[in-house]
Amino acid sequence: MVTARAPATSANLGSGFDTFGVALSHPADTVTVERAAETRIEVTGAGAEFIPTDPEKNVVGAVADALDAPAHIRIDKGVRPSSGLGSSAASAAAAAVALNDLYDRGYTRHGLVPVAAEGEAVVSGEAHADNVAPALLGGFTVVRSDDGATSVDAELPLVACLPEVVVSTRDARGVVPESVSMRDHVETVGNAATLTAGMCRSDPELVGWGMDDPVVTPARAELITGYAGVREAALAAGATGVTVSGAGPSVLAVCEPGERRSVAAAMVEGFADAGVGSRAYQTVVGDGATVL
Repeated sequence: MVTARAPATSANLGSGFDTFGVALSHPADTVTVERAAETRIEVTGAGAEFIPTDPEKNVVGAVADALDAPAHIRIDKGVRPSSGLGSSAASAAAAAVALNDLYDRGYTRHGLVPVAAEGEAVVSGEAHADNVAPALLGGFTVVRSDDGATSVDAELPLVACLPEVVVSTRDARGVVPESVSMRDHVETVGNAATLTAGMCRSDPELVGWGMDDPVVTPARAELITGYAGVREAALAAGATGVTVSGAGPSVLAVCEPGERRSVAAAMVEGFADAGVGSRAYQTVVGDGATVL
């Protein structure tokens, strides 16, 4: 028996659509695996009732198949499904690490990125690595089209505010523009470069500036009730940057040290003003999946 934990993540970070990701110190999923003749899945925790246990419809089933590692898999969800916090990636990453250890498959953490991405395809229809990369490697990550990933350690205060609404990954991808103007392209590249430099320096001001995005975020923000007010409230409370976390509906804010509590309170109040309940996680850039 092997148990592994993998963290919630936030993908895109505004200017890095399908490319950037960051691991959060909490919440997290825990996955326990035991050898079995065929894969069986049990799910408990946040939103468990909405997660299929059929191995062909669950991300961990795809991971077990990719590793040729049938197992009895128990998932304890700490990351709510359809939250924009990498719920499926957390399960996929934890399962990949645990099954790799259980069956001694010999994969490195970087080698497990495309394996865990196969699990993501079950949810979104495509094998994206922008969430599984930080869930496996920790820190701030940049993924390539071949699912290769680079990770950078960063020390940054973050707030992830999860409203009591649901935005599906498929719906969020459906509103993404199919083309962009050269002006927006240049602005996005400049912002993404600024964000990357900020992560390398653990500089909240640069990261916040670099999160601005004229293309994807405005389209996805329309799916989140109260987003504009929450963003404005967070910035007024001391956030250096605010954006949609992944596909949403969570909203991610970067803060200066000592500002997380006030930013978290402002974001919860902002959603409340829109008639939406929410929960704010005061977190930091965290580590990747670990065997417990």
